[in-house]
Amino acid sequence: MKRTILLLLSLAMLSVASGMLLSKASWIGRVGMTFFYKEYNLLKIWWQGAIAVYIVLLLLFALHAFLQRVLRPVAARLMHIAGLLIAIMCLYLTYDDFTNNLSHRLLGWRFHYGFYLGWAGWILICLFYVFKKRSTTTIVTSSDKTVITEQ
Repeated sequence: MKRTILLLLSLAMLSVASGMLLSKASWIGRVGMTFFYKEYNLLKIWWQGAIAVYIVLLLLFALHAFLQRVLRPVAARLMHIAGLLIAIMCLYLTYDDFTNNLSHRLLGWRFHYGFYLGWAGWILICLFYVFKKRSTTTIVTSSDKTVITEQ
């Protein structure tokens, strides 16, 4: 439980940093968001971008927690590793897009790092569940009491 809280706090700090970097788009990028790409206007205000990133990371965390709870241990670990590989692939494709697409390149390096931090958050979630040990519940009953322990 302590590790989960620590991860959620780390994701919150990562989201704040990501939101701040996303709001630091270059001047030409901000003009493009204002006039042409209006759906990205929420990224111009740091706290709105941070909330958007955190909500996405929380949804991914909930998805991985669901998979961890529902699937058998080996299948769950394979799903988390698949998620890790997808996140790394998406990080690379985002980098490739930002370096080869002129309109995205004009947004500036700080804006790019904001997106990279979002992918890093998903990578952290996947690593958290890949290395997490499943808790086992042991129920010991005797004639006068029942003891439940979690490991």
